[in-house]
Amino acid sequence: MVSSAGALLLAASEFLPAQSGIVPKGTRVEVFQRIFTVFLVLGTLVGVVVIGYMVYNAYKYRDGDGRATEDEGPRLGELPTGGGGGRKLFFSFGLSTIIVVSLIAWTYGTLLYVEENPPGEGEEGLEIDVVGYRFGWDFVYPNGHTSSTLRVPENETVHLQVTSEDVFHTFGVPELRVKTDAIPGQKTDTWFRTNETGTYEARCFELCGAGHSYMTADVVVMDAEAYESWYANTTSANGSASNSSALDAPRDVTSRPASATAPASVNALEVGT
Repeated sequence: MVSSAGALLLAASEFLPAQSGIVPKGTRVEVFQRIFTVFLVLGTLVGVVVIGYMVYNAYKYRDGDGRATEDEGPRLGELPTGGGGGRKLFFSFGLSTIIVVSLIAWTYGTLLYVEENPPGEGEEGLEIDVVGYRFGWDFVYPNGHTSSTLRVPENETVHLQVTSEDVFHTFGVPELRVKTDAIPGQKTDTWFRTNETGTYEARCFELCGAGHSYMTADVVVMDAEAYESWYANTTSANGSASNSSALDAPRDVTSRPASATAPASVNALEVGT
């Protein structure tokens, strides 16, 4: 069974991005896809073996003239004495335990490695502060530009420092496999990297009030040149946002209403509480 699992994993690795060592590397999407594939292959293998063994035994011990008498059958609370006694039972439990514990350790180690060792570690990357509030997100760039839309370049590692200015939130972008807590007075770090341009949706995954479901933001992955052009236009002589406001509609954090993105009915409910 172990050799079969190894063969299947080796075959599956041909369809995965290049890896180095036992821990998969790459973007978050690639790493989580690798974990999913490993569990899928092993789960399929175990299912085939178990169902096949059940069908085999059902056929082998089917009702017929040569079946054993009731006195020769196993008794409740006793280990079977034929076919190796309880050795098969202990072997199967031992092997299952080794496989499960190994998978848990590998998955946990992989997730820790992913958080601590983003790709392009030697690169400068892009650092953005993410501030959650009820019910929206502000993204603060290194030049001080604040936006309600997260714009990033493709093929570059983006480091996020996430916090909250009111209650607990959780910032997440499901399609990019990004998720981390937004805690008042603290900053949590996470990262992501995308190889394709596109628009994704960031959401809050921590129930934070009546407008929780409206707490979303667009994540726009741009071509590198387009991003550089956009970023160059986000600052003017006095350091404030310039003609990019039509795209992002940045907000003044100090004067922002508590429920800027929620409908009027939600705002009224929040005021009432």
